[in-house]
Amino acid sequence: MIDFQKSAVFKLSPCDPRDIEPAVAPLIIAGEQVLSCFKGVRDFVVFTNKRLIAVNVQGMTGKKRDYTSLPYNKIQAFSIETAGTFDRDAELDLWFSGLGSVRLEFKGSADIRGLGHMIASYVL
Repeated sequence: MIDFQKSAVFKLSPCDPRDIEPAVAPLIIAGEQVLSCFKGVRDFVVFTNKRLIAVNVQGMTGKKRDYTSLPYNKIQAFSIETAGTFDRDAELDLWFSGLGSVRLEFKGSADIRGLGHMIASYVL
């Protein structure tokens, strides 16, 4: 499982879902749709209408990957922190039943409010 406490792994920027979909297509179930995705240097996170899928690309070639599926129905609480003048990064904290907290850091160009609204629509 991915160590979500290592924030450097998840310094994420928005990316085109078409670039990411082939990597997660085998995991997508019937009725599930990719809504948005964010990419770090090698790792990426996909938000669907049912869950968050975090992908940790490993090894020199990047062929080995760790996929972590975090269903929205296990979220107990969440928090967003918007980017500021001096702190240009935004943060999303999620608390999952049975897992604990997950923190994702986003570069300032990410629509963190829209992401929070999307998660709220599935959690509340």
